[in-house]
Amino acid sequence: MAAGIENIMAGQGGAQQADTARKGIADNFDAFLLLLTTQLQNQSPLDPLDTNEFTQQLVQFASVEQQIKSNEVLESLLKTSRAQNVATAASFVGMKVRADGKESQLADGKAEWTLDVPVNAARTTIEIRDEKGNTVATRSGALSAGRQVFTWDGMTSSGQFAEPGRYSININAQDSSGQPISVKTEVEGVVDALDLEGQEPVLLIGKQRVPLSQIKGAMR
Repeated sequence: MAAGIENIMAGQGGAQQADTARKGIADNFDAFLLLLTTQLQNQSPLDPLDTNEFTQQLVQFASVEQQIKSNEVLESLLKTSRAQNVATAASFVGMKVRADGKESQLADGKAEWTLDVPVNAARTTIEIRDEKGNTVATRSGALSAGRQVFTWDGMTSSGQFAEPGRYSININAQDSSGQPISVKTEVEGVVDALDLEGQEPVLLIGKQRVPLSQIKGAMR
């Protein structure tokens, strides 16, 4: 009987597995009670059965059934949360959103990033990288503290215009004493579609993929 309980605990998973486990628990529990009743009815008055083992079995059954119920409640909450996330993501389609991220789309001769600089950066090196991670352009200079838009005109370090597509930004900034500064980057764009294959909905801005959790704001 104990081995049956361990197998049931190991087999818990999704909703269908929970239903199967619950049915198995019920069947085993009924059989256990029938066996217990039969043994109690036929026990010898001079040598009564030890009820400690039966009590332990009952506790095990109750514990497993409680865990199955907890799993069902958790799965229900996850389904509800995912449905809410999908509904939220769907509301962003057709809207211009602002999100955390380093990737931007080079289109119509420009790619833009919003930079959030905590303090004045005396020395800054900005690298633009293609989808393969190659640095195609570098810009140097100083950045003032605050939010600001950095626009790349698509001109590479070799003096040629880069092909339209996705590019990422990498920023190395230092203050006047040479201490590094963490510069946060954000991107903007209109949401064209959704990808709902994964656990978290992903918003598609052209070829750019932005997880729902990275959205910071939206506007019509």
